[in-house]
Amino acid sequence: MSSNEQSTEPSNESAHPVSYGVSYGDHPAPIPFTAPWVYEIHLPCDPRGPRIVRGTLRAVLHAHGIGELADLAELLTCELATNSVRHTKGPVIVRMHWLCPALRVSVWDASPDLPPFAPGAAMPDPTALCGRGLPIIESLADRWGGCGSVDGPNGGPGGKTIWFELALGDDFRPPSPVLAA
Repeated sequence: MSSNEQSTEPSNESAHPVSYGVSYGDHPAPIPFTAPWVYEIHLPCDPRGPRIVRGTLRAVLHAHGIGELADLAELLTCELATNSVRHTKGPVIVRMHWLCPALRVSVWDASPDLPPFAPGAAMPDPTALCGRGLPIIESLADRWGGCGSVDGPNGGPGGKTIWFELALGDDFRPPSPVLAA
């Protein structure tokens, strides 16, 4: 069919279960703001990985209409991803999980050793070259934690996961679905 001809076949726009008054052609309609979603980034043990994760995380959060969490989520995610790349030898997996109104970011790496920071511990000496990442996460995240695992992704060897959560404030109102798309 040439670009000047018009199709006489019926449109399948009404087949989408959610209608936002926007035509998406053959693409699915955006998921509702309150629907859960998960994005996962698998990266090698490479110093460029945390920068790639930062950019991806920011793009995902803005695309889903929760850009107000982007700066803080980016800082905390970068701390965890950098620690994994710097202190382990295997791959790293960063997972972003939205459960309205909270975002949980977890970072898995192949090392089974949990970091030596306990929740509530004092901030290390400001002149120290390392050791401030987890205290920063504790002071800025709404919740955080970590655990070791016997089994890793896809049944591989175990490792550990460190995670944090950021919640939207009580006064937050979901964006208009058209704007979130």
